[in-house]
Amino acid sequence: MEKLTLKSIDKYNWETAIELSVNEDQKRFIATNLYSIAQVQFLDNFYVKGVYNSETMIGFTMYGIDEDDQNYWIYRLMIDKNYQGNGYGLKAIKLVIEEIKRENNDRPFILIGYHPNNGAARKVYKKAGFIETSIAPWGEQLAKFNL
Repeated sequence: MEKLTLKSIDKYNWETAIELSVNEDQKRFIATNLYSIAQVQFLDNFYVKGVYNSETMIGFTMYGIDEDDQNYWIYRLMIDKNYQGNGYGLKAIKLVIEEIKRENNDRPFILIGYHPNNGAARKVYKKAGFIETSIAPWGEQLAKFNL
């Protein structure tokens, strides 16, 4: 039976996290997990977590409170190429939303940004309840989930 969970990236599983990868045609849409693990060292109130199916890490996420606008943001969400097409992306985003809801201290929404040509991301985030808002100055499509 499949049960997805989120587990913190730590000294025991970081190497597994950096081995995860998306398909070649998706690599232009997302930073590597290694970059994200490095980046989170310099961000307060951000978390990197593995997406697990039982004991197997199948994906990765990075989320937290952005210091510029004080809103919750999901900076990264990826499912390894070997596990895509099974509905794990939607389940993973719902797990992240649930974690944010548990931690939330009166912030009204979650923001996410993705490349405008990333149709797979658009589809998953829309199914999860995100509503597209505008194009960010840095070129990403922004979407908002109301808490």
